[in-house]
Order: sequence, then structure tokens, then C-alpha cells
Amino acid sequence: MATSTAVEATLKKIVAANPKPDTESVRAALVSAGIPQANVEVSVSRTPTGLDVDALEAAALAGDSCVMGQIRDGGVVMSVLPVLATGKCFVGSVR
Repeated sequence: MATSTAVEATLKKIVAANPKPDTESVRAALVSAGIPQANVEVSVSRTPTGLDVDALEAAALAGDSCVMGQIRDGGVVMSVLPVLATGKCFVGSVR
């Protein structure tokens, strides 16, 4: 799956430059990698109290699948999950 390869390569490149990237840099990198902005979801990189999150999640909608990547401790873990009934990859309003 091309989207899976693009997401994984992009996240690994980001982490190599910065092990704790922020939400907007991840979003911008995925869009620059050719993933339509409307198909990209990225979790917050800071808590409401201003602390770094333990893990940042990124998702790209690809047909009936969500290509999910998690950045934690300078590493990237990938998975592919089904799209939610909402047509999105994340639960909630933060995208």
C-alpha cells in the first residue's frame, strides 16, 4: 500500500530530525509527502498544561483503511486499522 509506505517513511524521517515533533510539523510533512490534507489526522503534541505528550499519533485515510503511525521515544510504530463509522480514523474532535 503506497500510503502506508509514505506515512512510515515520512514519520521516520521526521523522528530522525526531531524525536519529539509537534503536531503541525507532522501534518505538514505528511501533506508534503502527497497525502491529501483532508485525509490527514494528527494528535496533539502538548497537553493542556503545556507538557510534551508521551506519544503522538498520526493517521492517513486510505480507502477503507486508516494507516496509523505512533511516535514514541524517538521511534515509529505502524499499524493499519479499519475506518471508523464516522469516516475518520480518530475518535473525538482533535484532528
